[in-house]
Amino acid sequence: MKKLTILGATGSIGTQALDIVRESTEGTFSLVALTACHNVASLISLSLEFRPLVAVIADESLYSVLKDGLAGSGIRTAAGREALIEAAGMEEADIVLSTLVGSAGILPTLKAIEKGKTIALANKEVLVAAGVSVMEAARKYNARIVPVDSEHSAIYQCLVGEPTPPAKLLLTASGGPFRAHSEEQLQSVTPQQALVHPRWKMGPKVTIDSSTLANKGFEVIEAHHLFAIPPSKIQVVIHPESIVHSMVEFRDGQVKALLSPPDMRYPISYALYDGIRPTLSLPTLDWINLSLHFESPDLNRFPMLRMALEALRVGGNTPAIFNAADAVAVQAFANGEIPFLGIANVTARVMELVPGVSSTDIDTILATDLSVTEVAQSVIRNLYHA
Repeated sequence: MKKLTILGATGSIGTQALDIVRESTEGTFSLVALTACHNVASLISLSLEFRPLVAVIADESLYSVLKDGLAGSGIRTAAGREALIEAAGMEEADIVLSTLVGSAGILPTLKAIEKGKTIALANKEVLVAAGVSVMEAARKYNARIVPVDSEHSAIYQCLVGEPTPPAKLLLTASGGPFRAHSEEQLQSVTPQQALVHPRWKMGPKVTIDSSTLANKGFEVIEAHHLFAIPPSKIQVVIHPESIVHSMVEFRDGQVKALLSPPDMRYPISYALYDGIRPTLSLPTLDWINLSLHFESPDLNRFPMLRMALEALRVGGNTPAIFNAADAVAVQAFANGEIPFLGIANVTARVMELVPGVSSTDIDTILATDLSVTEVAQSVIRNLYHA
C-alpha cells in the first residue's frame, strides 16, 4: 500500500490525482494528509471520502469551518503555514504530491525532502525559484523527485534505463490559445480568453502562464535543475497537438519521445505508481488520424519565454525575481487591472528595477519573493493606475 499526502488536494492536479486513487484497486493507496488553501468545502468533502489522518487548511480564518465540518470523523484538523509544513513531513507518508501554487510550495516541499520522501512534484515554482537548494537537499537526504509536469515526466520516462546521458532535451509546447495571434490581436486579449487552453485542463495561474509562454520558460528552468543539463542543451519546440510531450536526443543522433493524449492523469499516475503502469480508463491515441506539427517559438510576440531563458542564464536569484514578478502580473491581469501584454511589461520593468544576487539559499529566495512582490505591485500602480 502506498501512503500518500496531497498538498493542494482541491486544485486541478490534486483532484485528478484523487480520481486515480478512486479508480485504483482498493488497498493501493491510503491517504495520510490532504491540504487546501481556501477551498474548505471541497477539503471537507474530500476528507470525508478519503479519510486521511489529517486535513489542513492554509487559510487560518477558515479553521473553525474545517473543524466543525470534520467533527466526529476522527480526522485531525489544523490550519496555517506551519501546519502545512508539518503535514508535508509526516512520517507516515511514502509519497508527497506537491501541487501548491507559487512560492507557498517551497518550504513544505523542502520539509518532505528532508524526511526522505518520494516527491511527486507538480509545483513549478519550487524549482524555478529555489532549484539549486531543492536539488542539493534532495541529494543530501536521499529523496527522489519524480516530475508530474507532462513534459518533465516524458523526459524522465525517456531516460529510464538509459546508461548514456542526454545530449539535448526538446521541450514541447502547445503554443497556447494565442499562438497565431498578431501583436495587435494580443493587445485585446481578455482574462476569459486566456483561461481557455486549447489542449489542457489546468488551474488558472498555469493556464494564463501557458498563454504567455512564461510557463514554458519555467519548464526550461525546471528541466535544467531536474536533469542537470546546461540551458544551451534545452530547446523549446511548439507542437500544437500536444501529443508528443517532450523528447530526448542522444549523442548518436537518435531521439526518444513520449506520446499520449493530452491528459494530466498519465504523468500523475506514473508518479503515484512509482513507474508501474496501471490499467486506468484513460483515452488512447488514434494512430490512423494522427497528425503532428512542430515550429519554433516567436520570442518577439511572447517575450515572457525570452525573459525566463535570460533569467536562467544569469542565475542566482534572478529566476526567483522573474517568478515573483510574473505571479503578481498574472494576478493583476486576471483581476482586470492590467492588459494581457501588461504581464510582460510589468515583468520586464521589475527585472530592470530589482538587482539580482548570486546567493540561492532559501532565506534569500524567500526574501526575494517578498521584496519583488512589493516592487511589482508598485510598478503596476505606476504604469496603469497613476
